[in-house]
Amino acid sequence: MDDQLALPVGTTLDRFIMRKQEEFPYATGELSQLLRDIALAAKIVNREINRAGLLGITGNYGQQNVQGEEQQKLDVIANIRFIRALRNGGEVCTIISEEDDHVIQTGNTEGKYIVAMDPLDGSSNIDVNVAIGTIFSVYRRTSDASGDGTLEDCLQSGARQVAAGYIIYGSSTMLVYTTGCGVNGFTYEPSLGEFFLSHPMIMTPSEGKIYSCNEGNLNSFPEGIKAYLDYCKEQNYTSRYIGSLVGDFHRNLLKGGVYIYPATAKAPNGKLRLVYECNALAMIIEQAGGMATDGTERILTKTPTELHQRSPLVIGSPEMVEKVHTFLAEKVLTA
Repeated sequence: MDDQLALPVGTTLDRFIMRKQEEFPYATGELSQLLRDIALAAKIVNREINRAGLLGITGNYGQQNVQGEEQQKLDVIANIRFIRALRNGGEVCTIISEEDDHVIQTGNTEGKYIVAMDPLDGSSNIDVNVAIGTIFSVYRRTSDASGDGTLEDCLQSGARQVAAGYIIYGSSTMLVYTTGCGVNGFTYEPSLGEFFLSHPMIMTPSEGKIYSCNEGNLNSFPEGIKAYLDYCKEQNYTSRYIGSLVGDFHRNLLKGGVYIYPATAKAPNGKLRLVYECNALAMIIEQAGGMATDGTERILTKTPTELHQRSPLVIGSPEMVEKVHTFLAEKVLTA
C-alpha cells in the first residue's frame, strides 16, 4: 500500500510538449508555446465551469451569436479567456471563433499561426451538468508574417492543419490533441494544476457498437441514413447521444462508434461548422485510425469558402463510417 501511495503521477503536458519538440531539430518553439497557451486557458475555463452554479453564471447571456443560437454566459466567458490567452501568448495573428461574426485580429502581426475554435461546445448542457468541451484547430498562416492575417489564411482545407484538439470538461477534464504524429490525451489534476499524460497514442477501434445521432430529426434524414439506423437496431447496437459534440466524439473515440449529423430539411448543408468543428475532429480521428466524411467526401479535403460554413458529418470507427457510405450509396442508386 505504501508503494502505491508513492507511485509517480506521470508526464506533464509541458514536459511532453518539450520532449516532442526536441524530436524535431528545426522546431523553433512557437507551436509548443501556442499549445501551452491553450492549456492555460483550458485550466481557467475549467475553474469557471466548476463554480458556475455558485457564481450565477449559468443560463442565457441574452444575445445570439452569428449562428443565430442563444449565447450562454459561459460561452462568452470561455471566448474571452481563450482569445486573451492566445493574444497574450504572441504566436497567433488571427482567431476564428464560433462566437464572433468576423475574424479576430490579435495584434501579433508577426504571429505565424491561425487558430479556429469553438470555445465552449455543448454549452446548453451546462445547466444540467452534462459534459461540454472546447474544440480548436491550428493552421500556419500563408500570408507574410508582417501584418494581420488574411481571409485566405483562415479558409484553408483541414488537410493543412498543423495541430488540432479538444478539451472535455466532464467527470474529469481532459485535453486531447494531435500535431500529426498520433493522438495523446492528458487528464487535469486540479490539486497540482497540471495536465498529465493519461491516454498515450490513442487508437480508435476499427468497429464499434455505438451510434450517436439525434433521432428526433429522423423524418428529415436522407433515406440512406434512415436505412443505416434501422440496420443499427437490427444489430442491437447501442444508441448514445447527449447533444454535446465533444462528449459524444470522445466516448466513441475511446470505445468505438460512429457519430452522424447529416443534412436535414431544416439544415440542408448540415449543422456543424466545417472550419472549427469538423476539421479539428477529422484530423484527430484520422490520426487515431478512424474516418471522417460528409457522407461522400473526406472532411479534410473540403476547402471552405466561408468562416462559418456548415457541413454534414459522419465520423468514427472506419468500418462503421464505411457502412454508412454503403447505405447512402445504395439509396442513391435505387432512387
